[in-house]
Amino acid sequence: MGIQIIEHNNIKYAEVIRANERVEKTTFFSPAESSFQFGLLAHEAGFTEPPHFHKPVERMISDLQQMFVVQRGVVVVELYSDAGELLEEVELTQGDAIVLIHGVHAIRVVEDMQCISVKQGPYLGEAEDKVFVEVKQ
Repeated sequence: MGIQIIEHNNIKYAEVIRANERVEKTTFFSPAESSFQFGLLAHEAGFTEPPHFHKPVERMISDLQQMFVVQRGVVVVELYSDAGELLEEVELTQGDAIVLIHGVHAIRVVEDMQCISVKQGPYLGEAEDKVFVEVKQ
């Protein structure tokens, strides 16, 4: 199970790429219009990309998305509906990655872990950035 798309009621909540996923060429799994692009870069030895930068383009982003890449340990990401209903639990181990696209999420650490976390900025502090949600048991 290399690529996993988690949807509920036609809404995409997360995309998961497992550490063992392999592609022949660079492949992005997110739609082009997504505000956060998620994919795997793959090139043969000797490939060189010319020096470059990305054109400054003003973008309007209202949906903060977040990505975790597990460097060590085990973590479970819990995905909830907007109403606080548990939709799915995704266990991630070393090398696995997840992009959180929509909805409520929580993490539960199973084994001591370290993750790379990437999200859009600027960070405005917890009071401005996070909304804590009561979930259904």
